[in-house]
Amino acid sequence: MSPTTPYENFRSQLRSAMAHIEIDDGLFDRLSHPERVLETNLTIERDDGTLDQFKAYRSQFNGDRGPYKGGIRYHPDIDRDEVIALSGWMTYKCAIVDIPFGGGKGGIELDPADYSTAELERLTRAFATELRPLVGEDRDVPAPDVNTGPREMNWFKDTYETLENTTAPGVVTGKAIESGGSAGRVAATGRSTVLAAREAFSHLGRSLADATVAVQGYGNAGWIAARLLDERGATVVAVSDSDGAVVDRDGLDPVDVKRHKDETGSVVNYPGADTRTNEDLLTLDVDLLIPAGLENAIDADLAGDVAADVVSEAANGPTTPAADDVLIENDVFVVPDILANAGGVVVSYYEWVQNRQRVSWSESRVNEALETHVVDAFDELTATMAEYDLDDPRTAAYIVALERVATAAEQRGW
Repeated sequence: MSPTTPYENFRSQLRSAMAHIEIDDGLFDRLSHPERVLETNLTIERDDGTLDQFKAYRSQFNGDRGPYKGGIRYHPDIDRDEVIALSGWMTYKCAIVDIPFGGGKGGIELDPADYSTAELERLTRAFATELRPLVGEDRDVPAPDVNTGPREMNWFKDTYETLENTTAPGVVTGKAIESGGSAGRVAATGRSTVLAAREAFSHLGRSLADATVAVQGYGNAGWIAARLLDERGATVVAVSDSDGAVVDRDGLDPVDVKRHKDETGSVVNYPGADTRTNEDLLTLDVDLLIPAGLENAIDADLAGDVAADVVSEAANGPTTPAADDVLIENDVFVVPDILANAGGVVVSYYEWVQNRQRVSWSESRVNEALETHVVDAFDELTATMAEYDLDDPRTAAYIVALERVATAAEQRGW
């Protein structure tokens, strides 16, 4: 039976790369398991005076290449397995784009829509207090993820600095600009997804400007990717969120759809568009598909109906290993998540550098540097595909990343 949990999916992807390179079994075992995982219960006082408990996690997967790095998400379905998988993906994401970080991830099990701003602040500060011994500018650097953003990072930073009686803006990234954040950080994940897609189309001898696009998931990464694609001349024909999808073969206005979602809470019922399901969107006949939701959106059953020529993964782990086999068989070029959505951690790295040096970069400098990182990583990926005679971009990406992490581990010694 194909693995179904995010962590087993991650391990399967890593094993596919190991089959092509010489690496000791013991070292591989070390590099495919987390170094430590914190599982804790947070207690806060609700606005009505009652006490409530929340499960929270932080996985520090690997630190051979630098401080642990990875987001904190607030989601009702988060669990230990998912956090470990995400921290593993982050380890190899940092390696494929060649930035000096390891991998980490954290989260709290809740639906933030059910809690007030004051309650979310108390919860964030409680988590920051719990993580205080583990995090730091040179230890573990959290960032935003699903349902978190600059607001939560500002709270986290303030709590840490207050407890440590210091100023340490680099303890988290993804902060508001006024609190030490970086220009270009909010749009970075969507931007790298588009840059990676552009490189894939160029590799295939095609132009992104002529492409039709479907975007599954209209959160930050999805909507930014849609906007940037529209600006580059592509036609966004479908977008979706958790409530459903909207389709207009003549093209949607990504900015206006975002306005509609902000006003109504969903992209559904956007004027002039047909309402469809998320599964319908994933199988539309388009040139480019961007899965920008959660894990396992494309499984083996659905993969056979994917009609896109290129998939650029804005989400983490949206495609199962069994689905990958189907997509490869059908000549679908998949730009893997560890490269396509790496913009967030790349610009987080720039933010960390700016914080440590007490300098500030312009948005144009950030975007130019990000483009260089993505293009160089894509070139490494395609060169590795040619060297190993592979038709699987994901395995090629993991070969590059695994070799880098393994080399760093061996150079450290035991």
